[in-house]
Amino acid sequence: MSLIITPIPAFTDNYIWALVNDTNKQAIVIDPGQAQPVADYLEQYGLELTAIWITHHHHDHVGGVAELRELYPMTHVVASAEHGVKPDQVVKEGSSVSAWGYTAQVWAVPGHTESHLAYVLDKEGHKQVFCGDTLFSAGCGRVFTGTIEQLHDSFKRFNKLPDNTLFYPAHEYTAANLKFGLSIEPDNAAMQQCLTEVESMTDLGQSSLPVTLAHEKQVNVFLRTQELSVIDGVQNQVTLADTKPLTVFAALRALKDEF
Repeated sequence: MSLIITPIPAFTDNYIWALVNDTNKQAIVIDPGQAQPVADYLEQYGLELTAIWITHHHHDHVGGVAELRELYPMTHVVASAEHGVKPDQVVKEGSSVSAWGYTAQVWAVPGHTESHLAYVLDKEGHKQVFCGDTLFSAGCGRVFTGTIEQLHDSFKRFNKLPDNTLFYPAHEYTAANLKFGLSIEPDNAAMQQCLTEVESMTDLGQSSLPVTLAHEKQVNVFLRTQELSVIDGVQNQVTLADTKPLTVFAALRALKDEF
């Protein structure tokens, strides 16, 4: 079978990620904040919705679940008990979910929210991470019901994955995040080049995602907290109590909140 992973745009900058089995014409969607874009996509390609995976409870990630259940009654909803939907399968850290012979491990990656999950799918030996709003390309999620310490720990966990791991964030925030990154590391050539490329892509209505971990290590300041250029860039804007990675990470998130 051929497993296709593709973004379905929703709202102004959300992506509902779709996993499509091109052999049996079935689909799984992740974080459907709206039902209509999903229904339109399924109709366009003659697909049957079989499952919904949820990363966290925010409305722009779960708002379409109820309507999709009505449209596709056989849909199997996978979520945490804290995600504000009625899951057919309750998952948490250590759980796994299956997709046509593939397996995704469920990771607890709190920070943005207390109960945020990621789905780590192994596809032909390469990991594909559906990370919701925990990691964005060149950025990270704002802290709401989680803590900055949790978010930092979630990033450290992601950072231990293989460099060729692909991340599928739920928002097209890449250009804005790169502009923030350049306010910290103005001489980062990888960021400069990436911003030019991303702006060209988004101008054409193309997605800047997914991204590899290797790429993020070059352009995501939240993964670069031990780099002297990042530490200096933060200290040019705020006074740090120390230069420990968590301290730098927290300062970066506070600066991004005001950027």
